[in-house]
Amino acid sequence: MRFAEHWSHATVVATRDLAPTIREIIFKPDVPAGNWAPGSHISVAVLIDGQPERRSYSLIPCNDGLLRIAVRLADDSRGGSRAMWALQAGSRLEISNPTSLFEIDWSRQHYCLVAGGIGVTPMLGIAAALARKNVDLSMHYAVKSDDDAALHDELSALLGERLWLHSSGAGVRLDLAAAFAALPENAIAVVCGPLRMLEAAKHAWSEAGRPASDLCFETFGSSGRLPTREFRVRIETTGQEILVPRDRSMLDVLNAAGFEVISDCQRGECGVCAIDVARVDGEIDHRDVFFSAEQKHENEKICPCVSRANGTVTIDTLYRADQLPSAAA
Repeated sequence: MRFAEHWSHATVVATRDLAPTIREIIFKPDVPAGNWAPGSHISVAVLIDGQPERRSYSLIPCNDGLLRIAVRLADDSRGGSRAMWALQAGSRLEISNPTSLFEIDWSRQHYCLVAGGIGVTPMLGIAAALARKNVDLSMHYAVKSDDDAALHDELSALLGERLWLHSSGAGVRLDLAAAFAALPENAIAVVCGPLRMLEAAKHAWSEAGRPASDLCFETFGSSGRLPTREFRVRIETTGQEILVPRDRSMLDVLNAAGFEVISDCQRGECGVCAIDVARVDGEIDHRDVFFSAEQKHENEKICPCVSRANGTVTIDTLYRADQLPSAAA
């Protein structure tokens, strides 16, 4: 594990809608969370169709020892957002300690923050931390419409003219190439948003000739190129096929079938759960940020925690035939 998770209980204090599909939820943890790094997130234990699951949400700055998150109600949700939206004041649930996956060099003098949609949630804390320093700071916030711009008022009060809102519905689209070209040579960019935004940012950053290490990122929602739908996983050794429903991950289904796939972040970032792919009958939708574009094109491995497929993916589980769950049964 890259970080130790400690779980405790919390009580929902309040909820409110920040946008038509974005709901703020404020918790009071039984065990004080203490100081947490800007951009940190917590994991939340939820029940989805009677099955225990966990989801991760970035923390938004909040006072009085409370923890604040925002959850987008997603049409292609695997059930997590619906479960979170069902919470009301007084609801009890389990949460993990805050932890951060951002690796930001706080010693630089020039920073550019880029947020897409609900990816704005970790950025408010990062922007507030940088605004307290004597640094050059700008932020680009991309949304589908002005109504979707959750936290815009707080960011605007914090950053003023250093904040640019890009609303595609109003015809104002974010030009990442231009945004990066305007930065000084030693600037750092911090990006959080859907996978398509991240891939575009990585491409624009590379085309600008900037060091990959100066692009910090986190993805939101495990979004992909293809619609979320059910698909099949075939075990190469036995030919056994397992159905992955649209509302469950490949990792969850394999573990439920007894394959005990090792995992860590469950966000497509660490690669611990990566499985060898023997054959693809259809198309893999790589939703991780661990593998390079070239590795994804080769289709030799898949991160089952977030990635999905259309059709059937044949995998090598590294079990011997006599060790497979079906053989033991």
